[in-house]
Amino acid sequence: MARPPLPIGTYGTIRTEEIGPNRFRARARFRDYDGRIRDVEATDATSPAAIRKLKEKLRDRVAPNDDDITRETHVETLAKLWLEEVKAEERITPQTLDRYEISVRVSIVPAMGALRLREASVGRIDKFLRAVAQERPSAAKSAKVVLGQMFALAVRHGALPSNPVRDTGRLRNPRQQVVALDMEQLEKVRAAIREWQQPKPGKSGPRPSGDLADIVDLMLATGARIGEILALRWADLNLAADQATVTICGTIVYVRGKGFFRQEWTKSEAGFRKLVLPRFAVAMLLARKVSAADNPFDAIFASRRGTWLSPQNVRRQWRQARAEAGLEWVKPHTFRKTVATLIGNEVDADSAAAQLGHGDKAITKKHYIEEPAVAPDSSAILERLGGRPSKRRPRAA
Repeated sequence: MARPPLPIGTYGTIRTEEIGPNRFRARARFRDYDGRIRDVEATDATSPAAIRKLKEKLRDRVAPNDDDITRETHVETLAKLWLEEVKAEERITPQTLDRYEISVRVSIVPAMGALRLREASVGRIDKFLRAVAQERPSAAKSAKVVLGQMFALAVRHGALPSNPVRDTGRLRNPRQQVVALDMEQLEKVRAAIREWQQPKPGKSGPRPSGDLADIVDLMLATGARIGEILALRWADLNLAADQATVTICGTIVYVRGKGFFRQEWTKSEAGFRKLVLPRFAVAMLLARKVSAADNPFDAIFASRRGTWLSPQNVRRQWRQARAEAGLEWVKPHTFRKTVATLIGNEVDADSAAAQLGHGDKAITKKHYIEEPAVAPDSSAILERLGGRPSKRRPRAA
């Protein structure tokens, strides 16, 4: 009766032989993951040591391949090959690719680039991610995404039997309290902008334009992201209708080597939306239209050179304006949270999510609406805990 073949991923009897002074070789036949049986061997100073080394090789055995990626490939080389594949597929946006490259260059390669793939254990990767997360939680999250895709490529090429990133621990995202502006704080914001825009003796550089005040007003009128506001064109407005509207249909992005440009779509499908403008925004836009200089992009907010304004430039202006007003905690996204909180409290979370361009109202409720959780009315039940009212004796006359 014929001997049954070895199951895939197993080995037969280990044989040892002395091949020289203090030199032993251990050998075994291993049925590889491509179905073929191959001889695997290891050598060491003693027979038991050679057997132990052979068992380690058999344990870590993966399908042999002639690809550029093997278990001896360095993490830095894997990162380079993965980025080349991602670029060739053209499946992600340029700005996402730019973020991936930054994560590889700034976080991954300096810390892990010299490791071979076989050395990149679950424990080492987990320790690296947690170290990054202590100082930069968002960078750690991005690095985990990139490493997961990198090592998935190594698994597809047969260099590793499994993806070690999958077994790393969950990265904790610190919960931040949602803070929105009240009317008194909003007035402080506008006052800070007015003060910043005033010319000051001895102040160098170009005089601030009125853009910042109008940008903030339009963010408060729409709840749109700063990149969406700066990507607006006059053609996206309908100010002549009974209900003036604006269509959010693009955003300003940055790509290395190309600079800032208008992306012709929003962050998500839900981000493509038409919003009704409040009267104060309509008045601001009509006044701005009268004095607006022409630019080749039809941009509502253009630089002095007629180019798109960058979100970083607007954030820098706002940092300068808030510096002496005690508003350091107010960021451009705070205006978006203010809009969501007002609509969520006055109407509902669904309306707030639609205004902000969220596909899921759970995101809006968790990260954008400032309100405590409302418990159901259990007061009648809790009344039982109040005890029985004591019977007072009537006072003597």
